[in-house]
Amino acid sequence: MHPHRAMVPALLVAVLPLLAAPLTAQQPIQESDPAIEGLVARLDLEHYKTTLKGLTQFGDRRQGTQRNRDAVDWIEQQLQAFGCTNTERITYEYTSPPPRGGGGGGPRAGGPPAPEDLTTATGGRVGRRGPGPGGSMIFGHRGPTGVNRDPMAQPDERIRALNAEEPVDGERQQVYCTKVGTTRPDEMYIIGAHMDGHGVNEAVNDDGSGTALVMELARIFSAPDVQTERSIRFVLWNNEETGLNGARAYVEQRQALQGVEQPRGSGQYPE
Repeated sequence: MHPHRAMVPALLVAVLPLLAAPLTAQQPIQESDPAIEGLVARLDLEHYKTTLKGLTQFGDRRQGTQRNRDAVDWIEQQLQAFGCTNTERITYEYTSPPPRGGGGGGPRAGGPPAPEDLTTATGGRVGRRGPGPGGSMIFGHRGPTGVNRDPMAQPDERIRALNAEEPVDGERQQVYCTKVGTTRPDEMYIIGAHMDGHGVNEAVNDDGSGTALVMELARIFSAPDVQTERSIRFVLWNNEETGLNGARAYVEQRQALQGVEQPRGSGQYPE
């Protein structure tokens, strides 16, 4: 069995009962539910793979680049084509943190003191008492690990060209869409994955696979004949490889909206 064929239905079986059924402490968990099985049957592996392949046209989708912005546009277009038409965007400003270790120059305030030569005797020889070597020793062999994040050193010429642009500080955007619940729209599940990569190839696994899965769930739940009690929001976070920047921006911008109808009396809740 193809690994994606095994993975995606398993995730759906785990997630769909939570989304489609009411949650009560008294209600036992059912082994099988025809409604859930019907939703799982709508999963289309080829559609999922097509979405995943579509993401690769934007290379690693690294934040702060044109390829990332193009990917956000493409994702929004796909969500709308899937039927999740009420797409919205989160916009925020991002400034890269200073590099670790600081930058040269003289001693910084609050930092370690500058080295200086001692002019007084130490009072004898300095060393370790007892037999054997002093200090710390590491035995064994450690081979090189890690990944090549230099886009110009990657073997595929097309990928090198896609990933050549370096990120710049400034505006960041991420997109989401919402399946509005029928009877309890004020209660919401949020399903998300980060769509950006970090300078490695096409970012298919981290996290193109998760992005395509969230989009596939949005497609399934947005079918006209599918109804859910609660609302479900499908979010494709951006700028997460540098920290939880997209998620933090979402929370910060929506704290004041939690539990507020918009417009009042409509029964539709933004959060």
